[in-house]
Amino acid sequence: MTVEIMFALVTAAVLAAAVFGLLLVPALVVGLSEPAGRTLTAVGTVLAIVAAVWRVVRVLLRFDARRHRRL
Repeated sequence: MTVEIMFALVTAAVLAAAVFGLLLVPALVVGLSEPAGRTLTAVGTVLAIVAAVWRVVRVLLRFDARRHRRL
């Protein structure tokens, strides 16, 4: 179980960083104004958190379902 928890946390962190980066990199390249950049950063943060939580829940539920099928 510990391995699955760590796998879920690590992949969630990678997914969150990717989601945040997908929103932030274009904003840095284009050079948005201060309010637009702040809004995009806030949206990216929220989406990154949602994606990370979704990944952790998905991995752990899938592990639990597989464990119950073996019993």
